Order: sequence, then C-alpha cells, then structure tokens
Amino acid sequence: MERPAWAPRSIDISVPSVSRIYDFYLGGSHNFEVDRQAARRAMEFMPGLPKVMQANRAFMRRAVRFAAAEGIDQFLDVGSGIPTFGNVHEVARRARPGSRVVYVDHDPVAVAHSQAVLADDADADVVAADLLKPRDILASPQVERLIDLNRPVALLLIAILHFVDDTEDPYRAVAELSRALAPGSVLVLTHAAYEGIPLPPERAGGAVDVYKDIRNPLIMRTRDEIARFFEGYDMVEPGLVPMARWRPEGAPEDEDPYAFSGFAGVGRAA
Repeated sequence: MERPAWAPRSIDISVPSVSRIYDFYLGGSHNFEVDRQAARRAMEFMPGLPKVMQANRAFMRRAVRFAAAEGIDQFLDVGSGIPTFGNVHEVARRARPGSRVVYVDHDPVAVAHSQAVLADDADADVVAADLLKPRDILASPQVERLIDLNRPVALLLIAILHFVDDTEDPYRAVAELSRALAPGSVLVLTHAAYEGIPLPPERAGGAVDVYKDIRNPLIMRTRDEIARFFEGYDMVEPGLVPMARWRPEGAPEDEDPYAFSGFAGVGRAA
C-alpha cells in the first residue's frame, strides 16, 4: 500500500482508525481502503451510519452557536478528529468573531491535518493528547496560550466517550476536565446508545462487533449512564435527547430515522 504524503510516517496504515472511519462516513478523503472496508462492514448491519455522523456534526454546530450566543468565545474540542468542513473554529467565529479554539486528539493523522489547517491561525491550535490524561491537556502550551480557564469555556466531547471503556474510568477524566472550568462554562456531549436506533439491538450489535474486531470497542451506554457525565452541570433545555431533537433548525419529523440514534446534550456549570 502506497503511503500518501499526508499520512505521518509513524502510523500503521494497514490498521483501521476510528478517526479515518468517521472521516469516510462524512464523505472525507483522508482515509485508507482498510478504513473503508471496516466502515462498509459496519454499514452492512447499520446502513444509516453516515446519517448518524451527519446528525452528530449538525448538533455540534448548533451547540457551538448556542455557546457563542451565551457569550462564550473559548472552545476546547477533545477528540476532535480529522478536520472537515464546518469545524468548530469556523462555526464559532461566524457566530462570535475572535473566538479561540484548541483541538485535542491522539490520532496522528487528525493532529497532522489540524496542524496543516491551522498553520496560519493565531487563535486556534491542536494538542496531541489523550482524553484520559486531562492534566496533559490542561497543562499544554496550546491551552495555556489560548484558553483562559478563569473565564467560561465550551468543552466539547463529541462522539468520543463511547470509545472509552468503563475500566478506563471516563467519568473521572470528564470530571477532572470539568473541575478546571470556570462557572458559566458548558459541556457539549454526544454519545452512542442502542436507544433510538431504528433497528433491533441484535442487528445494531453487529456494527458494534465490527469496532470490537478492529480493537476500538464501541461502548453503547444507556441514557442514565450518559447523564452521569453531566454531574455538576445544569442541563440546558431540552436536556439529554436524541441529536435531532436538540434545538433543531427544521422539523424533526423530516429527519432521517437514524438521526435519532444515541444522545446529545449541553450542560452549564454553575
């Protein structure tokens, strides 16, 4: 397999990547055949997976605009993935010019592409770090330069927590990040769940098994388990709901049924 110029030498391009599979679902070009094969296998069980990812991105954009309307001009996007059209810094600045954004990811491809996209942007940067090591994120030069933790911040955890097993204690990591945020900050979160998927759980489970096979297990938590990530936050209306039902810009009944898979919510720190 020929290595394209955009792929860092350090990555094994024969192993599927969650970030690159997500990029494929969104119609991106920064993925390999091994990623496309994994995505297609998952889509054999859940053909609407691209619609789920599109609903996820649409929710992110609405939540960023909400945060900006609340006066927030600092955004920390953990698990940001490979840059695609309509990134956080683009959405935030259209709503609130001058917004500062730090992206965080541990995937070398995602980091390399973010660096390329942001090379001439003084008010946005990327950190190569892991969600499970909050101190590395908070103490990074990028966060120290761009994010004033004494003022409200929007912390984005979009489609990342369902890739963290309970044995790795994702609740601790989220709580540690949250403790560093000033009052008035918001937590923006999406998470996969069997609830809402327009398929029998056993069929949806086939797609989950594909992720297990590529050693990136997909943890399908219940609504109550997902709500635990918002401990210490006051939920913003309409609460923790299917992605397509969080402050929709159109009629929810016009959405694809897969857009109601999983949950999304925004919480405000008191």
